[in-house]
Amino acid sequence: MSENKKLVEAITPINEDFTQWYTDICLKAELVDYSTVKGFVILRPYGYAIWENIMHLMDARFKATGHENVSMPLLIPESLLQKEKDHVEGFAPEVAWVTMGGSEQLEDRLCVRPTSETLFCDHFAHVLHSYRDLPMKYNQWCSVVRWEKTTRPFLRSREFLWQEGHTIHETAEEAIAETERQLEEYADFCEKDLCIPVLKGKKTEKEKFAGAEATYSIEAMMHDGKALQSGTSHYFGDGFSRAFGVQFAGRDNTLQYPFQTSWGASTRLIGAIIMTHGDDEGLILPPAVAPIQVVIVPVAAHKPGVLEKAEELREKLAKFVRVKVDGSDNSPGWKFAQWEMKGVPLRLEVGPKDIEKEQCVLVRRDTREKSFVKWDELETAVPALLDALAKNLYGRAAENRAKRTWTATTMDEVQKLAAGENGYIKTMWCGDLACEEMMKEKAGLTSRNMPFEQEKLSDVCPCCGKPARTMVVWGKAY
Repeated sequence: MSENKKLVEAITPINEDFTQWYTDICLKAELVDYSTVKGFVILRPYGYAIWENIMHLMDARFKATGHENVSMPLLIPESLLQKEKDHVEGFAPEVAWVTMGGSEQLEDRLCVRPTSETLFCDHFAHVLHSYRDLPMKYNQWCSVVRWEKTTRPFLRSREFLWQEGHTIHETAEEAIAETERQLEEYADFCEKDLCIPVLKGKKTEKEKFAGAEATYSIEAMMHDGKALQSGTSHYFGDGFSRAFGVQFAGRDNTLQYPFQTSWGASTRLIGAIIMTHGDDEGLILPPAVAPIQVVIVPVAAHKPGVLEKAEELREKLAKFVRVKVDGSDNSPGWKFAQWEMKGVPLRLEVGPKDIEKEQCVLVRRDTREKSFVKWDELETAVPALLDALAKNLYGRAAENRAKRTWTATTMDEVQKLAAGENGYIKTMWCGDLACEEMMKEKAGLTSRNMPFEQEKLSDVCPCCGKPARTMVVWGKAY
């Protein structure tokens, strides 16, 4: 068991150094490797397989609500980007530029897309003619580049993978409904498939997307109490349409501007999975996105019939779960630690004694509880254990959020709470930017969002004492 112990000790304990623990998991669970290009990471096969499962599940949701996938160019002419003033100013510090084409200087330098609103608007202007063409509901899976100063795998890298939905509608009401519907899709996906409870709400004016009329977000709380913005949905009104000359012939034969939305989620969700569910032994993956849901470890594999039985069980399980046999010549203890590190939800052990009894041992990754299960009961036992594990992951995350959420009615209370453990602090707010900036300056907190589920905690803003307009959740964030 010395190999097992050594492998587990390779991860920094979560409560000793959370940042190093996170980095250890990213590297040692073989999710990423660092690229020679600073700030860029390589998604290794296991890390990309998690993203593939996220893509497949989300893509099915988008298509079920009538969205179609497209592919837009990687590069955006500067002249096109300049058409929406607020948008370009919002992204200017993060933009990477292409100035040469081969050996020639480009007359109009090209931006490597940080997001694709401008490209979609340019396209919409070409293909939209009549109200009969609406709505246009597009999505694309791609990478974007944002020149971040400080980078960390999945959380902030200079290139990341994501999906970005872009839709245009005949009326403002339809576009607003789309914006809110897509936020609900993100929330439902995170809670049901990733087992992560999220806070749904509207961003403040200060925190909204550049060029948007309104931005909505889902905020997830990590194990250390910090927030992670896990998906956003934006309502643009007709501002982008006017800037880019996107028009259509309306029902009354007059030219009108459509109303636009965009919404996105990224590989940052993998970071959320790590920091919400992981422990000192490594990853714990929600079953819905785990590349391997059950790993079969033959015990005393050198003995007759053990490997054959392991393969027979793999074929049986492969009909309803993603399953792998570890037939390597490493010791069982090493294999146990290896697959725990990689977060496989269930481990199935089978050895000579199990074969005699026509049973196997199932071990849950989250609790390490062992169950002895007859082979003919696996079809019901395995899904039941995976379901129980998923519910437990969600429950533990919800419990962590509940114990790290506090209410404050005065600035003194806010500062005392902010000086302690990380978490969410709920207060009322007058709506003034000065008070939002005061929260950052005096307590080190940023607004996460104004939750859809509002509470009246007091009548006044804790910063200025003026009448309060809304409840805001504040916190420290990644």
